Amino acid sequence: MAEVKRMGYCVDGEWKQSTSGKYISITDSSTGEVMAEVPSCTVEECEEAITSAQRAFESWSQLSMAKRVQYMFRWRDVLYAHKEELAVLCAKELGKTLNEARGDVQKAIEPTEEACAAPLLIQGSGAMQVTGGYDTTSYRFPLGVVAGIVPMNFPAMIPWGWMVPLAIVCGNTVVLKASSQTPLTSMRMLELFYEEAGFPKGVVNIVTTSRKEGEVFLTDPRVKAVTFVGTTGAGKHIYSVAAAHGKRVQAQCEAKNHALLLADANLEASTNAIINSTYGCAGMRCMALPVVCVEESIADAFVALLKKKAEALKIGCAYKEETQLGPVVNAGHQQKVSDWIQKGVDEGAELVLDGRKTKVAGYENGFFVGPTILDHVKPGMTVGDQEIFGPVTCIKRVKNYEEGIRIMNANPFANGSCIFTS
Repeated sequence: MAEVKRMGYCVDGEWKQSTSGKYISITDSSTGEVMAEVPSCTVEECEEAITSAQRAFESWSQLSMAKRVQYMFRWRDVLYAHKEELAVLCAKELGKTLNEARGDVQKAIEPTEEACAAPLLIQGSGAMQVTGGYDTTSYRFPLGVVAGIVPMNFPAMIPWGWMVPLAIVCGNTVVLKASSQTPLTSMRMLELFYEEAGFPKGVVNIVTTSRKEGEVFLTDPRVKAVTFVGTTGAGKHIYSVAAAHGKRVQAQCEAKNHALLLADANLEASTNAIINSTYGCAGMRCMALPVVCVEESIADAFVALLKKKAEALKIGCAYKEETQLGPVVNAGHQQKVSDWIQKGVDEGAELVLDGRKTKVAGYENGFFVGPTILDHVKPGMTVGDQEIFGPVTCIKRVKNYEEGIRIMNANPFANGSCIFTS
């Protein structure tokens, strides 16, 4: 067996080994093999990352906007040059298909390109004679250190698209608490950030650590803002604690998106769209479509067509071009999704298609969950109300448009919704 690479944490642009002695195994989702180990950093190491960012802020914030933008242009070019390498790494550690992983990296590139237009985006404003003898002028200043707490499902887009580009081009510095499930893509991007784009040391730092040790990012007075994507429970905690410590906070949390399929909809086109949304990224995204409210008059026909199309999906190794549905991220998540499917059955839903025993030839140790369909999901069933984060479709049959809209509006976790009709 090949020796497993032991990763470190990065402060001041240098990679260091943690003193905690605790490591987390990162697996290839398609094979189950351990790719690397990452540290569970100590509180002191998290504080070291904050210190690095604070020190870098003193000079980075004083750099002219024009020079910061020049760095962003170089970073954009580096990302394009390494797009395929990063996509393969993302597919391996997460389980997304190659095309989905390419999209993940592309969605990190696009905000970087937006940051290249910072001189136009972050101008201040002014007005003369607002009231008698008074003019107003507003200026935009960088805040300082920004902490980014990252989920596992978009290891390129969320930290390196949503969190880093606009923060740093505005003159801030960043500490990323990378997901302990999928940190390798983000770590590789940080290597490129310094080695090829040539950013000053400490502008972006990265640690992997537990929630307990990571609490320091919410309480340390040197951290001026916190950005988070993840579960609702964690988001509420982060928002309340960080805000209580005077920080600016944004917390984007879980979803349970609903669609309404009406009797006059084009059934073929609607089902194709639902398949793509529900089973894309193996359901591990907050804009997935895990619940479909369907009018009773077409429900049987829709469920039969959905089952037929779901069974036809090519399940396989995430980083093979022909794969349409890859594995979920790791063994723990595979078990979690399986438990949710069983919970749906226990609550009284009809299991139309069961993906729990899916095996792929040549990848028998991969963390596969095949497409799953639960029919006759009733209001109040937890399987239809809470986020599963897997390739599971819940069917709620409704009498008419009005009932469907009532159910959709009663859902507290909607990031998005849609109606299929002609």
